[in-house]
Amino acid sequence: MVKILNDRQIAQKIQRLAIEMTEENWESEVLFLLGINNNGYHFATLLRDAVLAYHPEFTIHLHHLRLNPADPIIGQATYNHPIQDVSGQPVILVDDVANTGRTLFYGFRPFMEVIPSKIQTAVLIERHHKTFPVQVDYVGMRLATTLHEHIHVDLQHPGSRAVYLD
Repeated sequence: MVKILNDRQIAQKIQRLAIEMTEENWESEVLFLLGINNNGYHFATLLRDAVLAYHPEFTIHLHHLRLNPADPIIGQATYNHPIQDVSGQPVILVDDVANTGRTLFYGFRPFMEVIPSKIQTAVLIERHHKTFPVQVDYVGMRLATTLHEHIHVDLQHPGSRAVYLD
């Protein structure tokens, strides 16, 4: 495995993304960050902390969105909060890596029942293998890889966070 981002570089990317999110959503007082599964949730937590450090007036709701990336139809996306809470509010779906776009695509499903003011997406790493019509709005790093290469993201160990290419 080759380390492509170290802890300091990840922190810089998170800071830049937080500034972009703040600038794009400055008119809102409330922001919903929805982390997809475990790594997406950890990344969303880091983004929330960075946004609040930059713009403490925001009210940020940080929630989990769970789905099975391997089979998102059978194990549908679950959002364990009242879906009506996001009505009229900006929502950002957060994941660690966007590969084909399938996980983000099916992550939109629970929000088809309400009308948020907008839905955006944020990822730490965006790969260039999209097979689903998903645009990533906030990207830490774009990376051209082969289909046989894998990205491993470790965000759970402060001080030693890293992104690896395998």
